[in-house]
Amino acid sequence: MVAQIQENTTFETQDYSEQELFDKEYIKCVFTNCNFSNSNLRSSDFIDCTFKGCNFSLARLDNTGLKNVHFIACKLIGINFSACSNFLFSVSFRDCHLDYSSFFQKKMKKTVFTECSLKEVDFEEADISAASFNNCDLYNARFIRAVLEKTDFRTATNYTFDPEINKMKGAKFAYSGISGLLAKYNIDIEFE
Repeated sequence: MVAQIQENTTFETQDYSEQELFDKEYIKCVFTNCNFSNSNLRSSDFIDCTFKGCNFSLARLDNTGLKNVHFIACKLIGINFSACSNFLFSVSFRDCHLDYSSFFQKKMKKTVFTECSLKEVDFEEADISAASFNNCDLYNARFIRAVLEKTDFRTATNYTFDPEINKMKGAKFAYSGISGLLAKYNIDIEFE
């Protein structure tokens, strides 16, 4: 089956919730205030697309291509990004809610997260080297055997992970975040 192609198109306030939108291709499209909650985007490709104010809660992205895709002020709660196609996977997030989502084993070097809520997000075995978490809340996010080399956590908050089981060479932290790196030792750290 040949994918349906949409190019240089703007979609506004469309309700795609609980719909089957698989095997489609979108190139340089902009989606504004669209609802994709509980929709199935399996095997679709989004190339050089921007999503603004969209709701993707519990959407299915099995083998979905996200290639240079920007999410701005979107709700992406419970999304399994690890099911997305790995081919040219490239995303950025600004002012998004990604709570309870998974990037398990995802290669996403240099990904930029800005002003995002990433509560209980799974980054287990993900390669997020040289990524930036600018003013992001990482409460209970899981970093296990992750590649965090040169990753910038200086303005991130509420992170806790073990430097002994993650690759962290060159990672950047603020003095106030040191307690998140030493949490497993159950020690009290006082900041003046």
